[in-house]
Amino acid sequence: MESYAKALLYATPFFIGLVLIEILYGRFVKDQKHNLMDTVSSLSSGLTNVVKDSLGLVLILVSYPFILEHLALIEIKATWLVWVVAFIALDFAGYWNHRLSHHINLFWNQHVIHHSSEEFNLACALRQPISNLLGYYALLLIPAALLGVPNQVIAILAPIHLFAQFWYHTQHIGKMGILEYVIVTPSQHRVHHAINPEYIDKNLGQIFCVWDRMFGTFQEELDDVPPQYGVLKPANTWNPIIINFQHLWRLIQDAWRTRSYWDKLRIWFMPTGWRPQDVKEKYPVEVIHDVYNFRKYSPEASYWLKGYALFQLIITTGLMLFMFYSYSEIGFDGLLLFGAFIFVGIYGYTTLMDRKSYAVWIEVARGIAGLALIYFSNDWFGIDAYLSIGSYLVALYFLITIFGGVYFTYVEKSFAAADLAS
Repeated sequence: MESYAKALLYATPFFIGLVLIEILYGRFVKDQKHNLMDTVSSLSSGLTNVVKDSLGLVLILVSYPFILEHLALIEIKATWLVWVVAFIALDFAGYWNHRLSHHINLFWNQHVIHHSSEEFNLACALRQPISNLLGYYALLLIPAALLGVPNQVIAILAPIHLFAQFWYHTQHIGKMGILEYVIVTPSQHRVHHAINPEYIDKNLGQIFCVWDRMFGTFQEELDDVPPQYGVLKPANTWNPIIINFQHLWRLIQDAWRTRSYWDKLRIWFMPTGWRPQDVKEKYPVEVIHDVYNFRKYSPEASYWLKGYALFQLIITTGLMLFMFYSYSEIGFDGLLLFGAFIFVGIYGYTTLMDRKSYAVWIEVARGIAGLALIYFSNDWFGIDAYLSIGSYLVALYFLITIFGGVYFTYVEKSFAAADLAS
């Protein structure tokens, strides 16, 4: 995990830098595809994902080395051909994993976060799950295991395969000629993220589009059908942690409420969106029917709140990068506590972005907890070893957090109410 954390230390600024370039380009050509609060939410989601993965918070049901040991028909060396075969095997597995995520109720929960943005840009590519707590992906790599593809090859190619899916989350690149018949392109992936009836559950490939063409899930982007983005059951929140478990919570509620024991069992494995009839009638859920005229989620936000949200994102990213930099020195118990502060922080400021009244209690509580930890440990996870006033700066951040929670919950709202009254 330490090597993975070190890789993230360099990868995170790189991806955020590309998002900033896209924002600047959109501003330059006067065709902005970013909404500030949505982008903050997307990047915050990315932070939760990389922290969760760096801590190894997943229960591995079956690992690739295990199935390799028990199923390999031959033993091969890592030649260039093996690397090519392994990459194709990964992409084939990725297609079917992606397809399962779109078509099975239970699996949709770990993928819905990626589709939850009502915008389409590089930032939304970073909306990755924290709800994928059961590791079963190795089962889809059985073809690679049968061929004896070494574990080291899979371990190196897996993150490369994942990172290679970032670039095509953009609206600034049109169709790409002959490449449209070979790889997944921005045009194809715009279709995939769209909620238009013509586009739903299409283009499930990750690197190569050949799987979609082979298995009947390919759809070209149509000139007369502009893609509309999001999910048919809108998230209606900027909080990525809530989005990660919204669908699961609805499944739990429906399974509890339905009178049919058969429905209680099968709801988990039915097609995505299926609900028991008795529950569906009694407990309706908001669904978008007109994809061209729905109202995007956009709670009222002042320039000050937008600036504060951006400030929180920047500081949280900085703290996370310090965590990766000092991964081995902090130790596992310290990393869990550090990770908890990041998760609670993201939950707190994104709830404040949602203008929820209880956000203030989260912000005040985490601010006080952070100050208490600095007071009793006389440091912030060893930051003073790198910067003599490091813990003082972190303490100042927690004071600002407490002030921000109170200000945006009570003071700014009272100003707004006074302005309306006058």
